[in-house]
Parts: sequence; structure tokens; C-alpha cells
Amino acid sequence: MSAAMDEAGEMCASCGISGGDDIKLKNCTACKLVKYCGVECQRNHRSQHKRACKRRAAELRDELLFKQPESTHLGDCPICFIPLPPHPDKFMMMACCCKVICLGCAYADLLRQLEGKLGITCAFCRQPRATSEQETDRNYMKR
Repeated sequence: MSAAMDEAGEMCASCGISGGDDIKLKNCTACKLVKYCGVECQRNHRSQHKRACKRRAAELRDELLFKQPESTHLGDCPICFIPLPPHPDKFMMMACCCKVICLGCAYADLLRQLEGKLGITCAFCRQPRATSEQETDRNYMKR
């Protein structure tokens, strides 16, 4: 049964010519579901294929737009849920709650604090940041 489907998939959707070594079939560029032997066959078949093509092209576009990025071994940023980059210069660990956040969220929090003339706090838990190395070490040991 799959052989019959493969053969049907290797035929021009308009004229029915099967593809082989001498005839190179080309996919519909929008939906990639049907194949054509040439531009003329594609034009002739367009009226029959248009509705299904638009629907499938929209599905492909949505898959591409809404596909979740692959997570890294470091996990995701707990604020924006974007996977943390593998390079250690692109994320930071907060000393108060030991959460690892991306620099984008840290920068956005810094801008929020500067614009609102707020105190410097943790981007995740909003606790005041440690003021000394001993306080930072004590917070790490608590966690």
C-alpha cells in the first residue's frame, strides 16, 4: 500500500505524468504537498489546488512561528521561559534565590528599576541584592 502511495506522490498533479530519471517533478513551493512537471501544469492545476494549498501553507507557517525552541542542559530562564544560552557570559545566578536568569531579563529588570527610581532588587524574587561577598556566600549556603 505504501508503494502505491509513493507512486501517486511521484506524479504530476495536473497531467499525471510520473516522475523518473528523464522527468524531474518539482514541489509546490507554498504547501510542498503536490508535484508538477512544469510551470504550465502548475498554472492549469492552480484553481483546483488553491484552497488546500493556502490551508497547508498556513499550517506550515504556524508550525514555524509557534514551534518551541529546544531547551538546553541549563534549563529555561524562570522569567521569560526561553532556553538559557550555553555560554556562561549570557546568563547570571541571583545570589538571593539562586535562580539562573538570562541577561535579557536582568537587563529589563535593571531598566525597570532605573526608570521607576526603585531600589536594586533580584529580578526573580524581588529581594534586595546582597551588598557584600559574605552575604552572597551566606545566601548560597542557605540554598
